[in-house]
Amino acid sequence: MNTTAQAVAPTAPSSAFADPLGMSAAQDRSAVLEELILKNPGHFRVLTGDRPTGRLHLGHYFGTLHNRVRLQNLGVEMYVIIADYQVLTDRDIADNLTEHVEELVLDYLAIGVNPARSTIFTHSAVPALNQLLLPFLSLVSVADLERNPTVKDEIAHSRQSTVSGLMFTYPAHQAADILFCKANLVPVGKDQLPHLELTRTIARRFNDRYSAGSAVFPRPDALLSNAPLLLGTDGGKMSKSRGNAITLAADADETARLIKGAKTDSERHIAYDPASRPEVSSLLLLAALCQNRTPEQIASDIGSAGAAALKKTVTEAVNEYLAPIRARRSEYANDRTYLREILREGNERANAVADKTLAEVRAAMNSRY
Repeated sequence: MNTTAQAVAPTAPSSAFADPLGMSAAQDRSAVLEELILKNPGHFRVLTGDRPTGRLHLGHYFGTLHNRVRLQNLGVEMYVIIADYQVLTDRDIADNLTEHVEELVLDYLAIGVNPARSTIFTHSAVPALNQLLLPFLSLVSVADLERNPTVKDEIAHSRQSTVSGLMFTYPAHQAADILFCKANLVPVGKDQLPHLELTRTIARRFNDRYSAGSAVFPRPDALLSNAPLLLGTDGGKMSKSRGNAITLAADADETARLIKGAKTDSERHIAYDPASRPEVSSLLLLAALCQNRTPEQIASDIGSAGAAALKKTVTEAVNEYLAPIRARRSEYANDRTYLREILREGNERANAVADKTLAEVRAAMNSRY
């Protein structure tokens, strides 16, 4: 494995990030990046991942997981972090952590993440990664952390009675996650743009302060997708913790039960209208994604048959789509030793990369003793 990330080339005009948190700038830059990925995927290294707080669901799949597999299969170098330490950012203890970590690995394998092509590793198993946090914190001010709108929102919705230092410094932790492997591309949603901008700031400040003339860290780009927003069965945001999600591990009967109880509305004629009929439209979108059709086509097929017909259509579409994923998941679930082997090998590869990066950091900071 090449442990040195290559720079993105050619670069887009500097104006692309003149307004770094602006959606239009990020979307324009992402369009450029998509073209570059198709031309030369080997120029890119991606860091992505999840917190092991529960099983992944269809919102995760169509929002991010499907895109990871796409990038992997294009030939982009992929690091997938299972951020077990970061479970503690908004909760007092990490319940059932081993089980949740293994469930994530199962989900990854089931959807097509290939451990021979993507490095799957756990946050806590890479000490050198975490050693980057201290110098990185020295490069940001309290004001830098306080003004991050995503952190403000996470603190507001925290399960903890008080805000921990881990929660407050969460963006610096993410910077260490991204920069330890010198990732130059990070698939994110718009709510994660402030986090990534702070990572870019940390990379720039480190290079300016310690390695003038030879950058240690790249300034990673955000890759925004046109990922659809799927609502939970209660009409709210689909979430692990709200009990309103269809997980990838759900069987056909459970999926049918969840969809049957999904919120719709009183209008019998089925139409795709996200603004006025969000719950119905989300179900139509889900069926459309599973059948590679448009929501309008699904709605036209159902017509005035009502919510029951809609839910039947969605159930059949989801179960058919997930059938091969569930079959692979069931097969892998029978060999827990294999899951641990994947993590062991991924942790070894990630540690080799992190050790090399930390050695470069120590050399740049003149702290090799």
